[in-house]
Amino acid sequence: MRTQSGNRARVVVIGAGMAGARLAARVPGVTVVGEERHAPYNRVLLAEVLAGRYEPDVIALPPAEVRRGVRAVRIDRAARLVHCDDGSVIGYGHLVLATGSNPVLPPLRGIGHTLPDGVHAFRTLDDCLALREAVRPGTRAVVIGGGLLGVSAARALAECGAQVVLAQQGEHLMERQLDAEAAGLLRGHLEALGVEVHTECRVRGLRCTDGSAPAVRAVELADGYELAAEVTVLACGVRPRTGLARAAGLEIRKGVLVDDELRTSDPYIHAVGDCAEHRSTVYGLAQAAIEQADVLAEVLAGRPARYDGTRALTRLTLRSPATDAPGALDLAAFGDSRPMPGDDVIRLADATRGAYRTVVVRGDRLAGGVLLGDLAAVGTLARTWQDDDPLPADMSLLHLLTNDGGF
Repeated sequence: MRTQSGNRARVVVIGAGMAGARLAARVPGVTVVGEERHAPYNRVLLAEVLAGRYEPDVIALPPAEVRRGVRAVRIDRAARLVHCDDGSVIGYGHLVLATGSNPVLPPLRGIGHTLPDGVHAFRTLDDCLALREAVRPGTRAVVIGGGLLGVSAARALAECGAQVVLAQQGEHLMERQLDAEAAGLLRGHLEALGVEVHTECRVRGLRCTDGSAPAVRAVELADGYELAAEVTVLACGVRPRTGLARAAGLEIRKGVLVDDELRTSDPYIHAVGDCAEHRSTVYGLAQAAIEQADVLAEVLAGRPARYDGTRALTRLTLRSPATDAPGALDLAAFGDSRPMPGDDVIRLADATRGAYRTVVVRGDRLAGGVLLGDLAAVGTLARTWQDDDPLPADMSLLHLLTNDGGF
């Protein structure tokens, strides 16, 4: 067993994702332990790597000292030590959990402790590179899950020339961000890219070859229909990685519970990013991870700082892989675009241009909105929503959807 110094001033970070890398860039002398063999990278751009638009080095984050390919296996809170799978033991003064999240593997027939050949998650750079290697023009690919991750994967696979089917259990695509009309426009654009979209479509299981190394051959739907598949992508959401924290006796609900200083139930341990639960919310967003890391850097430096939550904007661009197909579709969504009783809803749509804008006003403030096709007004709208500023009392609500956001 190799033991590093138990220096009580040392900050140790478990996890080299976007939150851990951001903290390493802000805190001098931090020790970062990361399971992945790659240098830290921007997970938001994985679909661009899958599509072949970027090489992995393009999405690398600013350099940080990381012990790569090393997994933390146990936290000794009493001695303030981290035990790693390579036999090393690292002492800490403050420990930061930036363990991220794991992809949700749905309880489908044909999925066990190991995934059959041809079945892929879409969460890490290794997942992305394995998918890119498996897909050729004409490959039959099925994406299970029609949220932001599934839509991004389907678009990228179409750009690789695959024959793509997207299976979504809900009534429409990206239900967390989009209303039905906006989702319909998004669906139309995906279909123009050659993606076959099925909504209200429940997957029952996978049909695989027999033998010691099963490989996927089809996706079985609840109605008995089968979708032929050489590649299947599981894009069914993510779940905070809390196993290490739970084993250490930290307080867990959906994620690792933290206060406004990102401190867990142990005063010497903090948590940031996808694994952290703050005020009953697990954000699972890159912007939240970065903002939490910035606040924690101030806290660790002894300066007053508090995390009040993140109001994040979702953006997506769908590009056409063919010169004779429609061009890019830009999409932005923020806040809660599903109106409640008493809300005002303002909507503009131009079917010929494929443009759509809607905002929800709750009292004197923006509650949320969706813009597709033309994002000229999104900057002003998003800033107003993020700052939670009241809207001018004498402003026509329709002006919110003009190119300057009405200001």
